[in-house]
Order: sequence, then C-alpha cells, then structure tokens
Amino acid sequence: MSVIILGIESSCDDTSAAVIADGVIRSNVIAGQDVHRRYGGVVPELASRAHQQNIVPVVELALREAGISGNDVSAVGFTRGPGLMGSLLVGTSFAKGFALARNIPLVEVNHLQAHILVHFIREQNNDHKFPAFPFVCLLVSGGHTQLVMVRDHLVMEVLGQTIDDAAGEAFDKCAKIMGIPYPGGPWIDRYSRNGNPQAFRFPRPSVRGLDYSFSGLKTSFLYFLRDRQKNDPGFLERNINDLCASLQYTIVEILMENLIRASRQTGVDTIALAGGVAANSALREALTAYGRQNGWQVFLPKPSYTTDNAAMIAITAYYKYLNKDFSSQDTVPEARISFKS
Repeated sequence: MSVIILGIESSCDDTSAAVIADGVIRSNVIAGQDVHRRYGGVVPELASRAHQQNIVPVVELALREAGISGNDVSAVGFTRGPGLMGSLLVGTSFAKGFALARNIPLVEVNHLQAHILVHFIREQNNDHKFPAFPFVCLLVSGGHTQLVMVRDHLVMEVLGQTIDDAAGEAFDKCAKIMGIPYPGGPWIDRYSRNGNPQAFRFPRPSVRGLDYSFSGLKTSFLYFLRDRQKNDPGFLERNINDLCASLQYTIVEILMENLIRASRQTGVDTIALAGGVAANSALREALTAYGRQNGWQVFLPKPSYTTDNAAMIAITAYYKYLNKDFSSQDTVPEARISFKS
C-alpha cells in the first residue's frame, strides 16, 4: 500500500501544497503574493491574509494534479517553523483540520531541514542520484545561512551559521539600497551577468570558526554607494552591472570560504547546496567549479525546489512518517525553532 503524503508550506509569503507518493513527487503547487513588491519586503499581516485566501484552492489543485482525493492521503505534513507566526498559523490550522477529519497522522516539519531534504525528492521516470551520508550542506536563504552536517535523513548537526544577517538578506537589502525591486537577489544575479566582478572590492568579515556574518558587508556597501553618489550623482546608473557583480562575487566568496573549511575539517567531500540563494548562478558555478577541481561530489537542487515549496515539506514528512514520528493536535507553530525540532 502506497504512502501518500500531503505537504503544506506557509512559512512566509508563498502558499504551497504538494503530494508525494512513496517518495515520488506527484504535484507541487505554489501561489505567490505579489502584493509585497510595493512595500519592498514581506508584510506579515498581508501575508497571513493571502494564505487564508489561497490555502484551500492550492490544496485542491495539488490533489487534482496528483490524481487523488483527500481520502487517499496517508498523512499530512506541515511547516511548524521557523517563519512568520501568522503565516504558520494558517498552514498549521489547515493541516490539523485535514488530518482530524480523516483520522490520519499529522507530521510537523522543520522548514530548514526540509530545504536540505529536497535532494531526496524523486521524480517519475527520472533516475535521480541522492547524496550519500554523511554530507555537508550549505543552506542559504533569505532568513538563514548555515553549514549543516547531514548524517541521515533526520539526523543533522549545525556546524556554523550566520551571527547576524543571512546571505539572502544581504542580497535583498543591498538591492533595496540600489533601488532594485523586491526580491532583489534574482535581479542582482541578472545584472551581474553583464558586469565585472572585480570592478569594486568590499570587505570580508572576520568571524571565528565556521560562522558567517553579512551585516558589515551590507553597511559597507551602503556607505560606499553613498560616498560615490555624493560626488557623482550618475554613479549608480552607470555602474549598476559592475556593482551587482562585485557584490555577488563577494558574497559567494564568503560562502565558499567557510564551506571549503568545513569540508577540510570534517573530511567530508560530498557537498550539497540548498535554500533560496541556491538558485544564484554564480554560487552554483563556483561550487561546481571548485568541486570539479578538488574531487568533491556536488549536488545542486533543481531551481524549482530552492524557494519555499511544499514538496520539501512532503518529502521530510514522508521520512518522518516511515519513522512513525507523528505530532499531536496540540502542536503549535513556532516562529523561531531549533534546527533539531
């Protein structure tokens, strides 16, 4: 009998539902929220309202695309955290009601662990290669930057993480300084393709161990641009491609430096990338090139699985289901949650 998991993701501003059957993806539906673009970032109250409007049609479409009904579902997985509390409440409440009405298990999922487990999603008629345990994963998103040792599907250890801003946050905030629309990361990637990554130099942080820091880079970029524009009002317009390329080059260098150090310290040469910033072309190219030169086995997620999506929630819930790791109806979401929760 097949194990069919319905996954629900609502941690930020994307409402998503996915169906995975025996580890194979059957559907993955995502409804975005364009309303936040005019504010230059996610507005929590608007996000939770949009989730309420989107959750039912998104789930219905995911079930329809998977060719199943709600009664065929073995368990429902949902994002418990981390994320925006109002957004998490919508997904959690829906998952509880869905599970209770059908008397099926409820499975809570840690959003960060789910980003990593996208590497284990299988697609129909696709001979997918999984990373072998243990492997080191660089998890880079708008809210988190972490180096994680992955020993099994549900056994992970944080080796290092940002002590302030995340890499994705640095991209978006520097983009905002340049007047680039939200979300700025993809725009910076696009402008960088026509720029010189060596045109400008920005300072690298000095942080102990395998931790990261990006707040200093963001501040330095702000002052650099302010000072240049004071004497040359047209500086930004003429140099936006080079600015984006140089900023992106600096962020990728910072990320790669600690990743290389983590591989050397642990002796692990199987390396994976995950999270929203994993779609960045320069980061993917740098990791691929370094892996080729140094004999790493490198695993890059499909771009469609890098951003927040319910497929990653469903695959994580699938492995937790096999482990009989279920949640109760008393479970509540948490905006901040430890990595192992």
